Amino acid sequence: MKTILKLVSIAGLLLTILPAILVARGSLDLETHYGWLLIGMVFWFVSVPFWMKEQVD
Repeated sequence: MKTILKLVSIAGLLLTILPAILVARGSLDLETHYGWLLIGMVFWFVSVPFWMKEQVD
């Protein structure tokens, strides 16, 4: 389960970084970039707390 959450969080990071690069290159318009950025942010903030939380014994 942790592996799946890590993959989702990596996908979220990629969805925030890659569209920014595409906008800088002129391959993607700014409005579409905002949509991908929002999706990536949701992926990141939903998945990371579950695999990064400390285990208290």
